[in-house]
Amino acid sequence: MTPVFAHGSLRLYLLSLLADQPRHGYELIQALSDRFGGTYIPSAGTIYPRLAKLEEEGLVTKSTDGRKTVYEITDAGRAELQARQGDLHDLETEVADSVRRLADEVRSGVSAAMRSLRLDLASAKRQAGDARSARKAGTTAGTAAGNAARTAAGAAAGAAAGAAAGARA
Repeated sequence: MTPVFAHGSLRLYLLSLLADQPRHGYELIQALSDRFGGTYIPSAGTIYPRLAKLEEEGLVTKSTDGRKTVYEITDAGRAELQARQGDLHDLETEVADSVRRLADEVRSGVSAAMRSLRLDLASAKRQAGDARSARKAGTTAGTAAGNAARTAAGAAAGAAAGAAAGARA
């Protein structure tokens, strides 16, 4: 699968998301997942180290809200974001292209799976039809053989009864 973010781009994108509103790590992961239509979901091991680096550089601050750590962009972070608006625009274009590529890969995989499923279903249908034909032929042959056996058994029984009657007479 193609990489989603070029080197350093996730950092800029996180600043952009935090410029909209303060968020905790899971909200950032969800925002990225939503932005990519669920085709890219960064791990906590990807997000939190970048947030720590942004904090170390003074571009974000973190505060604790109960059990959650909330990250907020600083004035220095806003200044960097403003200075890199061109990069951010290019990043948005890259993200849109990446989403399109990922969607195409998913669509292609689904199409291939559907073709395979259709072939499997057609094969199963043929096999089921062959099995029904064999059972039907077997039932017809079995019925004829059963009738013949009963007729032969009946004749033998009749002959034995006739012989027994002749022996008594």
